[in-house]
Amino acid sequence: MTDSLTGIRVLDVTFYLPGPYAAKRLGDMGAEVIKIEPPGGDPAAVLSGGHVYGAVNSGKEIIRLDLKSEEGQTRMTELVRSADVLIESFRPGVMHKFGFHYEAVKNIKPDLVYCSLSGYGQSGPLAHLGSHDLNYLAISGSLLQMAGRYRSPVPPVNTFADYIGGLVASEQILGALVKRFKTGAGAYVDIALADAAAQFQIVHDQYSTANVSDIGIPEIAGTAACYSVYETADGRHVTLGALEGKFWRNFCEFAEEPEWQEYGFASEESPEYQEIAAYFKTKTWREWYDISMETDCCLAPVLMPHERHEHPFYKQLNAR
Repeated sequence: MTDSLTGIRVLDVTFYLPGPYAAKRLGDMGAEVIKIEPPGGDPAAVLSGGHVYGAVNSGKEIIRLDLKSEEGQTRMTELVRSADVLIESFRPGVMHKFGFHYEAVKNIKPDLVYCSLSGYGQSGPLAHLGSHDLNYLAISGSLLQMAGRYRSPVPPVNTFADYIGGLVASEQILGALVKRFKTGAGAYVDIALADAAAQFQIVHDQYSTANVSDIGIPEIAGTAACYSVYETADGRHVTLGALEGKFWRNFCEFAEEPEWQEYGFASEESPEYQEIAAYFKTKTWREWYDISMETDCCLAPVLMPHERHEHPFYKQLNAR
């Protein structure tokens, strides 16, 4: 990350993951981040041993305030006057009750960039409902894209919509800061996590509108031999993404099976695909791992999250 936001102060009035992650990204670019928590702290601090909290709040100054009290509101007003950005993730209406909604806050700091981050936005038919990452993935269409072979959705073990929402929020905040530097005007940014997840569907919408496919790009649906996930001899998996002819040829040449060059888009039900799948089972995951480092055919091992730290790509990044 860079120090491009040095001198920018961010008030992080958020809990759990999306808001704290958005604020952390700004902090990673040099911003000073002050996290405002209630007297009892962020509920994430006691979730699963506090690991979620620790991951997205490192480097922040933590201030606990009771925004229902006169003392807390006085201190919060002082902090707003000194801030450039405020991010909040309460349900719609809660910041109104505290007296720190955007219309009130811009009277304190007219050039403040104020971001509300919620599940379904500040208004609309679902705005008042509780929700989590799995819900946003479901209604955005993203969850079905993580379906298994028989189109059964699989609950992911990562909160993709939360992270996407945090990314979109930090991006929109940066855009609003650029505008402020040009015009001197503050801004209000309303981010709905369900909408952020849906922004990744523009290609799928294009295919659907053209009546070509209801699953997006057919070539990458995991049903073609050249672009799929394969099981190894020891029950682990590797990925092959050899969509382009040159990469598929490189794979076939490595396998010493020149006739496979005609099988690149063989479907997973075909005997040709099954022949290639059987070939992947002739080598262990570690063997394919090493092959992926030397053979230019868009091959990569499926890693456990912690294993990435030992992969040469990430080791090189961390050594910078």
